[in-house]
Amino acid sequence: MSSFPFFLAFPLWLSLILHCTSVSQPTTPAPAPPGPTNITKILEKSGQYTVFLRLLLITQAGDQINTQLNNSDQGITVFAPTDNAFSGMKSGALNSLSDQQKVELVQFHIVPMFLSTSQFQTVSNPLRTQAGETAYYKFPLNITTSGNQVNISTGVIDTTVANTIYTDGSLAVYQVDKVLLPMSLFGPPAPTPDPVPKNDDKKSEANDSGGDSKDGSASATANASSAVSFDRNMCGFIVSVTEAIAFIAMFCL
Repeated sequence: MSSFPFFLAFPLWLSLILHCTSVSQPTTPAPAPPGPTNITKILEKSGQYTVFLRLLLITQAGDQINTQLNNSDQGITVFAPTDNAFSGMKSGALNSLSDQQKVELVQFHIVPMFLSTSQFQTVSNPLRTQAGETAYYKFPLNITTSGNQVNISTGVIDTTVANTIYTDGSLAVYQVDKVLLPMSLFGPPAPTPDPVPKNDDKKSEANDSGGDSKDGSASATANASSAVSFDRNMCGFIVSVTEAIAFIAMFCL
């Protein structure tokens, strides 16, 4: 009985071993797709935005940003002040704000559109933020550029974009080293509008009443003159009748 040549059997055994090994090993799952963009995780990773993160949480602005990012094509731009920026505020200024004012302060740092660094050169001022109205004593935000430097002015403070924290074409997060203080919360009060003058109306009323008074006086005078004239005529008529009666009586006697 002839034996099967070893050099021919070895490749068959090796192939069988490799096949069994590949079948017994579990298949490695494909990596999961990245989750939705989350502004909180981005800032937490950077590690110097504790105060701003707390404001995003208590005002719920962080959730609103994440929702808008995942349900809108416009994107969002966030100017994130560092903890040192908040330390530079006047003592007690942040804590003195009401809950609504804190919401407005956070919203003033959020632009409801994606802005790349190159787009800062062509934005229209004042730039509208989520805080709303851009009138001078409300929430104006003005951005200018000088070379690669991006300057930000609120009417209360001036600062620059210090660093790009994150950008993906939908969300842009920029570091600022000063808190963006809006005019509405930290600026001088808006001047009181001048009252509408009422002197002309009073003069007109006085003239009208004066005219009525004059007309009344003239009418009264005319009526009095007519009455005097009537009385005189009546007296003359009575005298004439009396004289006529006395003249007739003389002839009758």
